[in-house]
Amino acid sequence: MSTALSTQIQLAQRPVGWPTPDDFQTAEVVYEAPATGEVRVRNEFVSVDPYMRGRMNDVRSYVPPFALGETITGGAIGRVVVSAAPELPVGTLVLHQHGWADVVQADASTFRAVPEVPGLSSSLRLHILGMTGLTAYVGLTAIAGLKPGDTVFVSGAAGAVGTAVGQIAKLLGAGRVIGSAGTPEKVALLTEKYGYDVAFNYKDGDVRAQLAAAAPEGIDVFFDNVGGDHLEAALDVFNDGGRAALCGAIAGYNTTDRTPGPDNLANIITRALTLKGFTLAAYLGLAPEFQEKMATWFAEGRIAYDETIVDGIENTVDAFLDMMRGANTGKMLVRIAPAEDAAETA
Repeated sequence: MSTALSTQIQLAQRPVGWPTPDDFQTAEVVYEAPATGEVRVRNEFVSVDPYMRGRMNDVRSYVPPFALGETITGGAIGRVVVSAAPELPVGTLVLHQHGWADVVQADASTFRAVPEVPGLSSSLRLHILGMTGLTAYVGLTAIAGLKPGDTVFVSGAAGAVGTAVGQIAKLLGAGRVIGSAGTPEKVALLTEKYGYDVAFNYKDGDVRAQLAAAAPEGIDVFFDNVGGDHLEAALDVFNDGGRAALCGAIAGYNTTDRTPGPDNLANIITRALTLKGFTLAAYLGLAPEFQEKMATWFAEGRIAYDETIVDGIENTVDAFLDMMRGANTGKMLVRIAPAEDAAETA
């Protein structure tokens, strides 16, 4: 029977303001041979995401906060290396939510087998082919009700979700897509690679003025990943009947003071606007529809993506902190080096 040593990243204390490395700790867990119905998985990629910052606070949210002294959960993809569950034999590629670890072991029901995509990295299942792409699709369709010809504004457009939103909006018939990003390089990438018609650097000046200049005829849809001044700017330029899909508010994730609300909320009334927040769990029924469309778009070569890769489970915290500071383009991922014992059997 085999044992395995797993390196895992845990929350040591709740961050106040911006997280620091001292808020995390590394633990080593020894797994004995899997019990009947369990599998051991060697991760290939681990995801770090903005929503994780909110779960580090002990506050009411749509999911419970991370517990202190426990491994941080979240999306990961890996391969079964030891199996005591016939439905997931050794070698099966699986998605799961066991999070920040190089090796995980649990009941087979907590893993989902996914097909290999020839010629593509398994990492794509953690973003454009997975929850990231689905988030963009749900926000544009089920939440914002995108219509052909709509003008769409996307905040935080160079991140994993934002790069997906711009492309999918165009593929669904949007007439014009506008994005914001935080560096000149990202701004250029939005228009040159991701199909945005215009983009601006929110650090160059007042966001309200920049968006007004970019959208002289107003916007119909706002896909918000940022909140704060971006939401306020969108409320200024919405056309009558505009719709907002509120996906994230990263501008306020690390604040220690209450953030002032927009000064133009009356526009919601006078322009008959609809602002709706969402989380993905309630819309997983749209996954088959999304997967069918995405498979077609991908096969036609109409989907672009970027990954920012950090190697080694020991660098997961650095990857997370860099992502929160906007150092990534596209999806930020931690790559786990293959293990010599990848072919173990129980």
